Amino acid sequence: MISRSLFLRPLPLALAGLLLFLLTFLLLGSHSYLIIHDNLDTEIASPYLLNKFHVVFDYRPTTLIPSIMNGLPRNALRSGLSPTVWLFGVLPPWAAYLVNQALVRLLGLLGMWALLRRRWLPEPGQRGLAAGLALAWATLPIYSIYGLTVLGQPALLLAVLRLRAGRGRWWDWLLVAAFPVWSFFVFVGPFVGAALAGLALYDFWHGRQAAALKVGLATGLLMAMYVVVEWPLFYSLLVAQQFVSHRVEHDLLQETQLGLISGLRQSFNFLVLGQYHSSQFFRGAVALAVMAALAWAPGGWRPAARKLAPWLLGIVGVSIFCGFVLQGVALVQHQLPLLHAFNLTRLGFLLPLACFGVLALCLRLLPAGRHSVTTGLVGLQLLTGLAMNTEWSNNLRELAGRPKPHEPNYARYVAAPLFNTIKTYLARRTGLPPSGYRVGCLGFAPAVAQLNDFYTLDSNQNSYPLPYKHQFRPLIAGELAKDDALRSYFDAWGNRCYFFSHELGRNFLVPATPVRTVQAWALDARAFQRLGGRFILSAARLATPAHSGLQPVADFAHPDAYWHIYVYEVAAAAR
Repeated sequence: MISRSLFLRPLPLALAGLLLFLLTFLLLGSHSYLIIHDNLDTEIASPYLLNKFHVVFDYRPTTLIPSIMNGLPRNALRSGLSPTVWLFGVLPPWAAYLVNQALVRLLGLLGMWALLRRRWLPEPGQRGLAAGLALAWATLPIYSIYGLTVLGQPALLLAVLRLRAGRGRWWDWLLVAAFPVWSFFVFVGPFVGAALAGLALYDFWHGRQAAALKVGLATGLLMAMYVVVEWPLFYSLLVAQQFVSHRVEHDLLQETQLGLISGLRQSFNFLVLGQYHSSQFFRGAVALAVMAALAWAPGGWRPAARKLAPWLLGIVGVSIFCGFVLQGVALVQHQLPLLHAFNLTRLGFLLPLACFGVLALCLRLLPAGRHSVTTGLVGLQLLTGLAMNTEWSNNLRELAGRPKPHEPNYARYVAAPLFNTIKTYLARRTGLPPSGYRVGCLGFAPAVAQLNDFYTLDSNQNSYPLPYKHQFRPLIAGELAKDDALRSYFDAWGNRCYFFSHELGRNFLVPATPVRTVQAWALDARAFQRLGGRFILSAARLATPAHSGLQPVADFAHPDAYWHIYVYEVAAAAR
């Protein structure tokens, strides 16, 4: 029989708290709100399509994803060794996402708990603080589609520290080897590797050769596993390119604001909030903890300041680096083209763990008599993370029956019944399945159509062949000519290879109501057809489709869909 006291222990309470957090997703299921930007509009389609076309482990240079951009090279998408990809192979996309999130947050909680109890908050009386801080870590506003890129860092750090101290076991080596499997190299790999290499050099410099050797071996194992997991990327970078990426035309001079004020503003954002991909949360609890430690630490503020200084200087230094580095890279981008492959501001992915390290150190420095202060700081951090977690807060609104009107949940955003109706209608009209024609999307992300099994000429991709960008540009050249901001957005960046309208701008969430009408849309219909395009699926009504070489086909609505889709076909005169 399980003792009732078990559920009063700190770790089970933290796990229960995580279960309550995840309960909103469990209750809502496919009606859960999922982050849209760079997530539902981009990342979720990738593992779904890898499984749909059975190319998860097919790394041959000739393998393509036919439903994206007339055949996107398979190796432009993520590794097939990721557990996230495997989940999308056995579950519907929404369920795979939610299970992936639950696993990532659970492992993140356990990893942070272990790090806190073994290293940062090891005293018996600190169990409650460790549990609360581990729960705060596990509920941060992260992109869970990136796996353990952020939340898995505590487990990796603990494993390396145990190996360094000579107390490592086989499972510590296993943790080091496993981290690359469920994290993104381009986000954290180079920076974690550099940090560990720096630690090994530090130990060697101070005469701790045994510790330096073990950290060095751990670093080597980590990077070797990244090479295995991300073999197509490394092969393309170091041996032979499968294709020339559109990223070679990234022009940071057009995309980056130069100057001291801009750099300071960006540095301040990294310091106070962080970058949204790497977990954006207000660092107020950390700042208050530092002030409390300096005010109340036994022995005065000077010893506390000496202990906190390396952490704080590191966080400030990384924030300043991230705030200014793109300006420096922009000035040398043509001399160092490899910098197009890696965004150095992603060093900021290490900041969340560093901030929690500062918070934990401050909790250690505060005397036992300040229990209300330490508890309040942990509670504040937990509440701050929850308040800034848009998935959780929007799902609370969903459960309360008061969703945000322009933040659709998964079911309304993907709108499967609506797009199934469109597919059925077009099958009757053309006698063809979706693979028999190509579509373009206006006013909504092409990932929506891809998740509904349409074949799109447009897409949002981190890397795709440069020739395709050049083939696609004439289709939208008329709209780009009307708007310098859109022209720069496509020409100098181009990840979003979309059918733009200068009247819509970057609005890819055009709702069914009120009806949005585009008065004059400059599509080159002949170029669209030459690329294989036949239909435009638009979330906005075109006032003069004939001027775009299009003719209206039909429009479709569904009470549970966010969109009202207008279907246009290339007119016979434009063919």
